[in-house]
Amino acid sequence: MATYDLAIIGGGPGGYVAAIRAAQLGMSTVCIEREELGGVCLNWGCIPSKSLIHNAEILNTVKTAETYGITTGAVTADYSVALERSRKVVGRLTKGVAGLFKKNGVEHVHGQAQLVGPHTIAVGDARIEATNIIIATGARPRPVPGIEIDGETVVTYREAILQDTAPTNAVIIGGGAIGVEFGFVYNAYGANVTIVEALPRIVPKEDDDVSSALARSLRKRGIDILTESKVKQVEKTDDGVIVHIETPDDDDLCIPADRVLVSIGIIANTEDLGLEAAGVELENGFIKVDEQLRANDNGVYAIGDVTGKMPLAHVAQAQGVYVVETLAGKDTYPIDYIAVPRATYSSPQVASMGLSEREAAEQGLNVKVGKFFFLANGKALAQDAYEGFVKVVVDESTGELLGAHLIGHEVTELLGELSLTRLMEGTSVEIGAVINAHPTLSEAVKEAALAAEGRAVHG
Repeated sequence: MATYDLAIIGGGPGGYVAAIRAAQLGMSTVCIEREELGGVCLNWGCIPSKSLIHNAEILNTVKTAETYGITTGAVTADYSVALERSRKVVGRLTKGVAGLFKKNGVEHVHGQAQLVGPHTIAVGDARIEATNIIIATGARPRPVPGIEIDGETVVTYREAILQDTAPTNAVIIGGGAIGVEFGFVYNAYGANVTIVEALPRIVPKEDDDVSSALARSLRKRGIDILTESKVKQVEKTDDGVIVHIETPDDDDLCIPADRVLVSIGIIANTEDLGLEAAGVELENGFIKVDEQLRANDNGVYAIGDVTGKMPLAHVAQAQGVYVVETLAGKDTYPIDYIAVPRATYSSPQVASMGLSEREAAEQGLNVKVGKFFFLANGKALAQDAYEGFVKVVVDESTGELLGAHLIGHEVTELLGELSLTRLMEGTSVEIGAVINAHPTLSEAVKEAALAAEGRAVHG
């Protein structure tokens, strides 16, 4: 029986980062993964999807080349080449994780892990004993009752990310980040796209203004968006499927499609883990953890999507580092989930952190709001990418930054100084005092903060 200080079940962003950090801190560490190192994010999610999105952005730029005085002939796009490039990116990163394991002395075991006691894991016939265990098994797409996933015409992101052709007519069930990202890609490659969202607006967890702006932008691109609508049935035909949609006007729509993408959320990967043997409980289908991410009182922890706390790769990574550094006796601080940055990589991008204006009002907070549009930003105009804005939500009495909400070109890269401000309990006055290089998109962050104080210069 092999014995370790720490055993990690799952080699996704949370698991592999926790393993590497634990080894750096001197713990003997093993990471057990039944599929590929890097998990969903590196192999079938975050990374390959961003590669496909970049291809789509390049395609859209080529289509509008005349704007820049560049004349092209007929433009043809081979989606299979985009897919091939995305898989090369994936391969490079997963090899990098394996290399980091080797460099730091992390043992990698391939197989299905099952807890057979509070400190014992079975992997086939082998047994692994560990002082502490971290469960980082992630999650998978939530199915829609009554709609069969066949992996070809009706798919989740897991199948869609590997398909080498773009659809002609696509219906996307779910208007969250995954839905709008794939909608953008499919639209760029010429598909007719319909996004169906059951709630009143797409990207429903984002600020109302941002959600409305994104919906307008996608509709301008030709994407149909049906909110407060539900898919009742997906009827198979000789040519694909017909999607039956119930709308708020009581008019049932029938849309033919050759691809249906289901993206309505996730369910935790907790089956066949032997959780009962380790005294680990579930809550709403996810592993129940306390503020320190302990799943029991005997050295078992859980991180990432399997906890249901906040299903984002960077959250899983932060949780992994927090747990292992705590185990190593380092000074750590609980994760402020409200302040965690969020990103949607459609075009325009959406980025946010903290409270929205609506959430602040629901909490009874008195706030002031500052907004600055990229239309007045020199770098955005120079790049012909002036769609969108930066919006900050500030406590009226203290000036403390409560939230920030951005939509526009590459705005996910602008969250850093806002997240740092929140971490340091900074104010809109302090953000406004930052001297940004000119011309940069980051100037819009400064101007939005100044706007909250009634001091915007260019807005």
